[in-house]
Amino acid sequence: MKLVTFLKDGHDHLGIVVNGKIYAMEELHRDLPNTMAMFLNYWDELMPMAKAVEQKVKDGLTRDEMGELFEDAELFAPVPNPTSCRDGYAFRQHVAAARRNRKVDMIQEFDQYPIFYFTNHNSIQGPGDIVCMPDHFQKLDFELEAAIVICKPGRNIKAAEADEYIGGLMIMNDMSARTLQMEEMLLNLGPAKGKDFSTVIGPMLVTLDELEKFEVPCKENHTGKAWDLNMKCMVNGVQVSQGNLADMDWTFAEIIERCSYGVNLMPGDVIGSGTVGTGCFLELNGTGLLNDPNYQPQWVKEGDVVEMEIDELGLLKNTIVKDESDFSILELKKK
Repeated sequence: MKLVTFLKDGHDHLGIVVNGKIYAMEELHRDLPNTMAMFLNYWDELMPMAKAVEQKVKDGLTRDEMGELFEDAELFAPVPNPTSCRDGYAFRQHVAAARRNRKVDMIQEFDQYPIFYFTNHNSIQGPGDIVCMPDHFQKLDFELEAAIVICKPGRNIKAAEADEYIGGLMIMNDMSARTLQMEEMLLNLGPAKGKDFSTVIGPMLVTLDELEKFEVPCKENHTGKAWDLNMKCMVNGVQVSQGNLADMDWTFAEIIERCSYGVNLMPGDVIGSGTVGTGCFLELNGTGLLNDPNYQPQWVKEGDVVEMEIDELGLLKNTIVKDESDFSILELKKK
């Protein structure tokens, strides 16, 4: 099932996507919810009903005028108000390249346990404009990732059972203001202001049953599902990044196991994969300069169009917009 949150009659509604059209969930059955939050909170009870009405749509048993063309719809984040948002660090290729570019050895702890950080769940957004302050444009970056959403509560979840807690997959762009990020992390705390202004997810949440034929074995000595899904990012129509979701070393199941240790995970919690190899300008610029001292680094600029695409998960498109304010926190530093 492909689930979206879209604008209808002046309000956001939960919808399902079938054959290029969006159908409002509550119009298909009066007992189905009109918000993603409600659907996630009653996932197991509502899913059989939702699948039944989806099949009716596929069989042509609903009025055609009920659907709205996907390409014409105004979409929000599929999970518009997450209860929390964590981001992992699952791709060894990205971590190794980033450390090599800084001329430091690969950290052995990466292979011992998965890690994550909390980002601002109130700055989650979907397709559309990303509004940035002046300081954000100092080495503004994209990060090509996938994300999951938790669909039932759990605590101390073992990796072997953790895939049962995944509602679906979606694209994530973990926007990063690198100057702010690197400045604050000199104090060994963060990331914070370099990350908390925008995290983009969308355009849809795709349930795991839709992705069964793309499942592949996870990496050796790891536990959980993996999917052979190509990933890419384009900036102003030019492809700058390419990878595959199957390249994750730590699985989402293992990340869930770590996240839930001594903690209640709740329906609506979003968890990102971390950046795929080649999945950001920080890594690409470092590799370019390592190979060629005359390499010209590239960063995301005002007016740029960033498009991320993952097989079966759709295309996530955003335009970078400058805020009207010229306020700078970088200028507030004490001398």
